[in-house]
Amino acid sequence: MRSNQGWGFSPEVRLFFSSNMNHYEFISKGMLVSPTARRVYRIAAVLSLTIYVTLPVILINGPSAILRQILFVGVVGTAVTMVGMEVFLFRFDDSPAWKQLFWFCAMLFVPLGPALYCFLVYSGSKSVKAAFANATGSEAESLRPNSEVYKP
Repeated sequence: MRSNQGWGFSPEVRLFFSSNMNHYEFISKGMLVSPTARRVYRIAAVLSLTIYVTLPVILINGPSAILRQILFVGVVGTAVTMVGMEVFLFRFDDSPAWKQLFWFCAMLFVPLGPALYCFLVYSGSKSVKAAFANATGSEAESLRPNSEVYKP
C-alpha cells in the first residue's frame, strides 16, 4: 500500500512544491521594472479598459466576430495587467502597508483596479523610474557620436 505523503507525484514535482521558495521569486525584477515591461503593462492596462466598451456593445447588438476578438484582447490585457501588478505589489512596492492593502483591495475590482494601479502607482514608482532612467541614459550614451569620428 502506498503512503499519501507524496500524493503520487514524482520526486521532482514534490521537491518543487515543497521548497521554501516563494513562487513570486520565479519572476525576475527585469520582467517587472524594465522599460519594455513598463511599456507592456501600460499597453495591457489600456487594452483591459476596452472591456468597458466592447461588453455593452456585444450585449446590446449581439456578438460579432470582430467584437469577440476585441473582447478577447481586452481579457488578455486584463490578465497580463492583473498578474504583473499583483506581483509588483507583493515584491517591489515600497509604499506604506495601508496603501498596499488599499491597492490590493482595489485590484479585486477587475479590470479597473489593476489598470488604475498600473497608471497611478506602478508608473510612478521609484524602481520603475530608476530602470527607465538607466535605460534611457545608456541609450543616449550609445547614440552619441564618437568625438574622434564626428566633427561638426
